[in-house]
Amino acid sequence: MKRFNQVQLWVVTEVCLCGTLSKRVQLLKKFIKIAAHCREFKNLNSFFAIIMGMCNPAVSRLSQTWEKLPSKFKKFYAEFESLLDPSRNHRAYRLTVAKMEPPIIPFMPLLIKDMTFTHEGNKTFIDGLVNFEKMVSIYFISAVFQLMEMIFNCLKHIYLHFILSSAEVRNYVRQLNVIDNQRTLSQMSFRLEPRRS
Repeated sequence: MKRFNQVQLWVVTEVCLCGTLSKRVQLLKKFIKIAAHCREFKNLNSFFAIIMGMCNPAVSRLSQTWEKLPSKFKKFYAEFESLLDPSRNHRAYRLTVAKMEPPIIPFMPLLIKDMTFTHEGNKTFIDGLVNFEKMVSIYFISAVFQLMEMIFNCLKHIYLHFILSSAEVRNYVRQLNVIDNQRTLSQMSFRLEPRRS
């Protein structure tokens, strides 16, 4: 969860620190491409962190920046954003995941939500007997956590070796500098593009 929040805030921070309109447009394009790669590699946790960063009010309100974004990228972003739709218990996301072949790095906040609702929404004992259905549900959710951890540990070495071949890039990714204060990010956003009167 900490890494998810860090990646999300990294997107917002980078956009809000970008003082030039044309460079902000390029940065949005880059983040959309990175999100597409994450989805292609079935890293849905990072995919959603990036998209949610772009949905942050400090970024989404930058209308001049979004207007300059090529329509191809707007279309990709709209498609990606639709997977965030929480209606019908995140049906769009769940259908997408159901069609994917493992290994998949799932959207962690939703897994945690599922675990919480399964635990708190069901009694542990019914008529003095253990609620076996609840225990099986919790087992399957925790099995996904364990599988995800195993996959992550394997993929981490591959990513670090092939994608992060330079020490400079590796250090940058390991120590992302983010601004985690929404008020500060909003103020920065308004300095970039003041409210239209």
